[in-house]
Amino acid sequence: MERQVVVILGPTASGKTALALALAEKLKTEIISADSRQIFKHLNIGTAKPTHEELEQVKHYFINYLEPDEYYNVSKFENEALEIIRKLFAHGKIPIVVGGSGLYIKALIDGIIDLGETNFELREDLWALRKRKGNEALYERLKELDPKAAATMLPQNWKRVIRAIEVFTETGKSIVDLHSEQKRKSDFKFWQFGIKLPREVLYARIEKRVDEMISKSLVEEVKKILDMGFPPDCNALNTVGYKEIIAYLNGEYDLPRAVELIKRNTRRYAKRQLTWFKRDERIDWLDGSKSEHELVDYILEKIEFTGD
Repeated sequence: MERQVVVILGPTASGKTALALALAEKLKTEIISADSRQIFKHLNIGTAKPTHEELEQVKHYFINYLEPDEYYNVSKFENEALEIIRKLFAHGKIPIVVGGSGLYIKALIDGIIDLGETNFELREDLWALRKRKGNEALYERLKELDPKAAATMLPQNWKRVIRAIEVFTETGKSIVDLHSEQKRKSDFKFWQFGIKLPREVLYARIEKRVDEMISKSLVEEVKKILDMGFPPDCNALNTVGYKEIIAYLNGEYDLPRAVELIKRNTRRYAKRQLTWFKRDERIDWLDGSKSEHELVDYILEKIEFTGD
């Protein structure tokens, strides 16, 4: 039988973790996390990381993998995840990839171009521009240089904006075009399954999840991370849920306003995730209102898993 990888994807709060765990139990396999925030240690509540019991139930990769101030990128993820996939194949297992980070998933399936070394002088200039004039000034520069790339990102994703400016300046090509030119040929098949819910149901789940995060002491988690000495502006903490609580702790607004902003920003993030995933016609969209048992059975039938 052809070697195959199952990918479970979808927006935040759609039920990816529960489905992946149920499927992993059936396949007797392990899970590769494609989540650019669950990869960091200490960020547990705000990233809706699998519980300790769930991590004990099924072996996961790329969860609690890095300290919050450590550098990581999608190219490293691609290479390391492929190594794990081949290791699981060697043990006769069907790997499961689960997550909502679209770029990580795209890199794993299609490959992503390695753009080489960074021009650090240019990067310092761009960081200085951001410090003087803010994210919008960076974004405006990108729009002037590379409107195609600017249309795929938001001003607050300033590190992506900076990278896109660097790539265009160094290569004269849009990072969008360079990524599309890089198509890796795999000797195995990826099955992509997305979880789909009506917008009002997804948004209600998001709001409930945020309320649960607050009740589970998200504020105390953020305080603890900062007390450990991690800078509030490190990449890991530039995350919905954490940046709003940091602003609350700095006295920028009260806790109810922080919670309101977390809910709003999470809804916006989910919308961006869906926009990204809907561009890939290879995704088989699942009805998220169905039971995990029904969805698992559908996936097993689709990949023609017999249990042998």
